[in-house]
Formats: sequence, C-alpha cells, structure tokens
Amino acid sequence: MNRPKKILITGSNGFVGRALYDDLRTQDYDLRGSVRNISKCVDEQSNVVVDSLDDETDWGEALAGCTTVIHLAGRAHILNDRARDPASDFMRVNTQGTINLAEQAVREGVERFIFVSSIGVNGSRSGEVPITADSDVNPHTPYAKSKLDAEVGLGQVAYKSNMEVVIVRSPAIYGRGAPGNFGLIEACVSKGIPLPFGFIVNRRSLIYLGNLTSFLAVCVEHQEVGGQLFVIDDNNPLSTAEIVLVIAGLSDRPARIINFPQSILAFLLRILGKEKVRESLMENFQIDSSATRALTGWTPVSYTHLRA
Repeated sequence: MNRPKKILITGSNGFVGRALYDDLRTQDYDLRGSVRNISKCVDEQSNVVVDSLDDETDWGEALAGCTTVIHLAGRAHILNDRARDPASDFMRVNTQGTINLAEQAVREGVERFIFVSSIGVNGSRSGEVPITADSDVNPHTPYAKSKLDAEVGLGQVAYKSNMEVVIVRSPAIYGRGAPGNFGLIEACVSKGIPLPFGFIVNRRSLIYLGNLTSFLAVCVEHQEVGGQLFVIDDNNPLSTAEIVLVIAGLSDRPARIINFPQSILAFLLRILGKEKVRESLMENFQIDSSATRALTGWTPVSYTHLRA
C-alpha cells in the first residue's frame, strides 16, 4: 500500500496558507506547515518552526520525508514600505530564500516543488490584450522582480535535477480578511465610508482565495503540470466598483459607492504621489487563463454572487 504524499506548506499560518492547509487536510495527505516562530503555530496544524527565509536557512527538519513542497512564505508587497533597502530585502527572502529551499528539497528527494509567484512579474497593466503565460515579463516593483528572479532560479534547479517545478503566477487574492488593498476596502465598507469609484470603467482579473487553493490542490496530483508555468484567475474580470461590491458581499455589509469624475480622481491621486494606487484603481489588468484550464481541467467557482 502506497503511503500518502507528505506535503510541506511554507507560511502555513498566513492568509493563503491557513486556507490551503484546511483544504488539503480533508484529503489523504500527511501535512506539515512551516511558521517563523513558535508563537505563530496553529493549533489545528502540524507545524515546524523555521525562523528565517534566506540563503542560509536550514530546512532539514521541515523537509524530512516530504514528497511535495508548496512554497507560499516570503516577503509580501508592503503598502508604504519603510525598509531602508526593500529591493535587497525582497531579493534576500523571495529569491535567495526560495532557491535555497529548492536546492535543499532536491537533496531531500522532494518530487514536486510548487511555487506561488505573482502576476506582477508581467507588469502593472495589461491594456486591451490579456496576459497569458507566454506574455513578456515586465516586473514593475522590487517585489515582482524578486519573484521573477526566483522563477529563473527554480528553472535552473529543476534543469539540474529530477525535481518537478510548477510555477503559479497569481493575481491579487481576495477573501474575507484579506490583507493589503482588499483589507483597506473591507475596512472602509465596514465603517460605511463612501468610495468614489462609480465612474471607473475598467476590467481587472482577481482570484478568490478558495479558487487559488483549489488550483494548488490540483497541482499536487496532476500528472502534466510538472515543468509548467501557469497564470490563473477567476475567469471573470471586474471593474473597481464591482470589486468593492464583491468584498462587501463577503463581509455581509452594504457598499457605499458614489459617482465621482474619473479625471479628477486621477488628477488628485497623481498630485498626491499615488500613481501606483491610480493604476490599481483605474487601469485594465486582465488575465487569460484559458490554457491553464484546458491543460488541468480546473474550473474556478464564481464568487460574484456575493455582491451586496
């Protein structure tokens, strides 16, 4: 009788990690989750403490006996990052830390390494042509650059070994309690703050937390995903106003969206030095994940019925 796959989920106490661990624990897997310190351990998980993520981290205990690694841990894109040298920090954690983990995974006999990257590797906007796995790369932040460099490094590790590497470029992930911009929107909705997005006409691809975890579960077992790079999304791009409505629905709160001239809003954001905020609110960012769905048979569930 074959033993169940033993899977290491790095960052298992995070927004995605907790949900993924919960999804996979319903299947016949032996799960282990890594956390940064003992205070971050999750009662419902089998955790191992790995207190750093760089090129010197020892992953021996965490990797022992594992057949699969799903690498979620990393230095996230931070709003108003005040680090002295964020580019260096992103490179140390997201690039060098990932490559070090992969090299040790090879030595431990890991068969498949699933890396959650970022669609930011392809840039900050799509224009009218949706992004695919074959689109040109154009990382626009130190975070995205560190993810791209990690992808390149993983490709080199895979080339020199028998370990299969699967790269998943994810767009922004939403769900109840999401961090970042979605968290800010959720906070505004919960406080009844009006949001001036009614006149914004754009299309942005996102992925619901449950859709991301279901796709990662597919990547654990699917026979044809090894060596592949995937872009994924909900297959239902939304306008900024529709995004607010979805988040309000997840929070069981009414959304207050007002009509405000788009040109004036863009001008105000520019003079405030918030060009990246303007882009994320107003520009198109569409993904074409049809090739992903065709190869894997994965189908995202629609969560737009949660609009308030």
